[in-house]
This record gives sequence, structure tokens and C-alpha cells, in this order.
Amino acid sequence: MPLNKATPAVLLLDDGTVYYGTACGAIGTTCGEICFNTGMTGYQELFTDPSYYGQILVTTHVHIGNYGIKEKPVDESQSESIQIAGLVCRSFSTFHARPQATGSLQQFFIRQNKVGIEGIDTRALVRHIRSRGAMNAIISSETTELTTLRRRLAEVPSMAGLELSSQVSTRQVYELGDPSAPFRVAALDLGVKRNILEQLVQRQCYVRVFPARTTYQEMKAWQPHGYLISNGPGDPAAMDYAIHTVAQILDDRMPLFGICLGHQLLALACGVPTFKMHHGHRGLNHPVRNTLSGRCEITSQNHGFAVDADVLRQRRDMLVSHINLNDLSIEGMCLKHKPAFSVQYHPEAAPGPHDSRYLFDQFISLMRGEPLSWMTQEAEVQASEA
Repeated sequence: MPLNKATPAVLLLDDGTVYYGTACGAIGTTCGEICFNTGMTGYQELFTDPSYYGQILVTTHVHIGNYGIKEKPVDESQSESIQIAGLVCRSFSTFHARPQATGSLQQFFIRQNKVGIEGIDTRALVRHIRSRGAMNAIISSETTELTTLRRRLAEVPSMAGLELSSQVSTRQVYELGDPSAPFRVAALDLGVKRNILEQLVQRQCYVRVFPARTTYQEMKAWQPHGYLISNGPGDPAAMDYAIHTVAQILDDRMPLFGICLGHQLLALACGVPTFKMHHGHRGLNHPVRNTLSGRCEITSQNHGFAVDADVLRQRRDMLVSHINLNDLSIEGMCLKHKPAFSVQYHPEAAPGPHDSRYLFDQFISLMRGEPLSWMTQEAEVQASEA
């Protein structure tokens, strides 16, 4: 259904809070957990990030869509489609000013039947979410009748306990890079972003991407030099199949790099629990300190679950390698006696700085068989003092 800019729309939160605005994108109704991202740019990358699957995204920057969408010659999307369940914003631009753009955000949303609402006081909404915490919500431009919307919203499951990776993962194995490259990487696709795979290809890796529920034996048969456990949506504790796969990789002492959801799964495979955060970390400028080097990184983040810091710090076989300087939550860890490490943030993202791309080089070093700093006594002392 085409958009009429005067079409009224409503946003209803699970706690009963209501916001009225006007429709953007397609006309319809959509539900999901509401969350917010503080980035000022990169909306195409955000909307197509599979980690946002099942979530209604609030963009805190005032103007969204003003530089359009770019799909060729280089596609800025991180997957084949828009992954967010819906969009909430202050001002949605139906026109764009970037000459390189291949279309408007409005056309992008209409083509993929994605629903949004604009004209919302997103500052007030974000303050509300920060106070009350993440919760489910519903957007509708089909009806503003609240009783009907409340009934539908009550049927939406909580993100806690929800397994979503198998819904966004590739259905078929595929390869990227040069088959004669010196390193073969098996990537377990739990909702992988394109830029992650591209970073590996740029470092002379031939990458084979496997569906989420692929067994370790199937991946091992390809004889990779290392394993990437990707980002993705949902509750990591609900992913027994992936936790088991990660544990088997560790048992074989193969090089392993976990990113975001992959970080959480590595923790669970080692017996360290995860928990649902109050409202998560989503933005482009989260400060993180590397406890081994002492350096600070400006990072891109998108996660609603985290690793239990108290349990992790008690483990003698693991080190906290990175911490968030805003709330001191765990942002990275490594195993002292196995070639495995992970980070909670996104080292492949490029919101401006490229502070964290050294982590891909670190993974390459592991595949070369080189011992890294955390395996030394000196690193152990540094991390314990951090």
C-alpha cells in the first residue's frame, strides 16, 4: 500500500505507554522488542544487520534517510534484506541528497514491506527505555485502535529465551575469496554481517560460510585452519546446538574468533553464563579498553545480552581482554591455554575509526600457529591488575 504522508500511526509499548506520529515506509503493523541506536550515520548498515532481527529500532539522530540508499556498485547493506521489524524516528526523509545513492530510504522500505513511524519525540522515548528497560512494542499505521493493538502485542514472545539465528542464517553453504588463499576459515553464520567476511577475505582467507545448525564434524571435514563464530540475534542461552559446536572446536584446540553473539557462545561453552541487559549497547562510539595493551578503542556495538563478569573473573583459565569504559561490562575475553578469543563489539564496522581491526590480524596469527600475548605470564599479570 503506498504511503500517504498524512497517514496516522501509533507506537504502543508493553508497559502501556503510547506515542502518536505519522507513517513512514509501508503501511501495516509490526511487533518486536524496542531498542535504540545512538549512531548519527550508517542507517542502511543498521537496518540490514541480522543482529537486529525481531527488533523495533529507534534511531536517536534527528534525520534518517537524508543520504539515501546505496546498493551498487558497492552495496552498503550487511545482508540481503532489511532485518529490523520496524523503525521509529523523529524525521524520515523521502528524498536524498547524495549523488552516489541508488534510491531513497522510502523506496527501500516500501520494496521490502517494512513499517515505520516518524514524528516521535525520540529523546523522550529513549529516556523512557533507559529508565524502564527493553520491552516489546507494536507500530501500526493500519489502525490506531489501542484495544486491538494491546491484544496483538500480548502475543509477542520475550527476547529472553528466543532462538533467532537459525531464521536469519544462510540456508546453503557458500564461499568467498580465493580458493588458493593460504588460510581457510569456516564461518558459522548465526546472522553474519558482510563486512566481517570481507575483512577475512582481505587478509588472504578463503571463507566457507555454513548454516547456523551445521555440526562441527561437517565443518571439520573441510579442514579449515580456523573458525569464526559470528554475530546474530536472539538469546545465546537458547542456542544449545551452537554452544555444543563451539565446545567441540575448543576440545580440538582449533583457532577460534567469536564476535558479539559468538563471544557470548564462547562464554557459555566454557561454563560462563550470559544475562539479558537492561537496555543493551547499540551505537557507534562505545569506549572500550584493551586490558592487555592498555589502549582504548572506539567501537561499534549492537547487543542486548552480555557475559557474566563475576563468574568470568573467577576463571583461572580465562582472561578479560576488554572492558566497556561506560559500565565496566565485559567486552572481550581469551582462553589462556587454547587459541580462542572473542569480543562483544564489532571490529569490522567503520563508523570513523578502524581501532579494532587488529583483531582480525590476531586471528590470522593464531592460524599461523603463533602464540599471542595473552598466553604469556606477563599478560596474565597485566589483566589481573586491570
